Amino acid sequence: MADLSTSIAGVALPNLFFNASGVWCQHESELKELLDSESGSLITKSATFEHREGNPSPRYVPLPTGSINSMGLPNEGFEYYLNYAKNYDYTNKKPLFVSLSGLSLQDNVKMVEQFAAADLPCVLEINFSCPNVPGKPQLGYDMEAMENALKVLAPIVKKPFGIKLPPYFDIAHFDAVAAIVNKIDNLAFVTCVNSVGNGLAIDFETETAVIKPKDGFGGLGGAMILNTALANVNAFHRRLTGGKQVIGVGGVTSGKEAFLHVLAGASAVQIGTQLKEEGPSFFARVKKELEEIMQAKGYKSLDDFRGKVKTL
Repeated sequence: MADLSTSIAGVALPNLFFNASGVWCQHESELKELLDSESGSLITKSATFEHREGNPSPRYVPLPTGSINSMGLPNEGFEYYLNYAKNYDYTNKKPLFVSLSGLSLQDNVKMVEQFAAADLPCVLEINFSCPNVPGKPQLGYDMEAMENALKVLAPIVKKPFGIKLPPYFDIAHFDAVAAIVNKIDNLAFVTCVNSVGNGLAIDFETETAVIKPKDGFGGLGGAMILNTALANVNAFHRRLTGGKQVIGVGGVTSGKEAFLHVLAGASAVQIGTQLKEEGPSFFARVKKELEEIMQAKGYKSLDDFRGKVKTL
């Protein structure tokens, strides 16, 4: 049998698949469904310091080639997810990741300080890439602010942690972000990509934008962003040093795309749009499909082909 196990930030995962922060993870009932699924791990909804309702509906719409959303970080607030992490059963084989997305550096500092004080065996993923909060720019596109935030937060976290990044489209940006990441010793992984920000979907019949917030502008996800996601995964896999890892997310609808993410350099794979559309049963399907692909290609483990994409 093909071995789908992996590890992130020194923590073992029985398989490489879990949800992308934001999908199927806002409430404990959803997190329970992830625990009961065949995912290898789970991550909580990106938490802000206070509870947020998020943007007005409709704010998520599936499209023929993926999805568009402008959720606006709806979540139950930091305390809710901290309590979940405190009560989590760490003896089960699924490690817990916790996503934080403070609306300011001060909010992130307050949340990280409380997590550090709790000294829990979960792994933090700090979201530098929420594109759908009106009036709040993505930290991931402000190199100076991102470096400053990391220099403030990393010493507080102390343990290995990761950051969620937006998609980049310029080689110079890959170079610049990787240089920042490589300076932070306990920054163990980057998760890329978040949705491709500020797309616009228009209904042909009604001539109307399909989502309500931001005049219809929202983050694109699903199949249409696969190639952007693969490029970002591979760009960072090539540039990161010191054993730093990449978690791939974007465009995975089957085992084939998951295989491509690993081939590009991903150490784990998160699922967003397809999980939203298919539900947690998707994990059983994608696991089976990836195992079959690996067997057909003669690969016994993810290490056999991770990052080994050939170029012409």
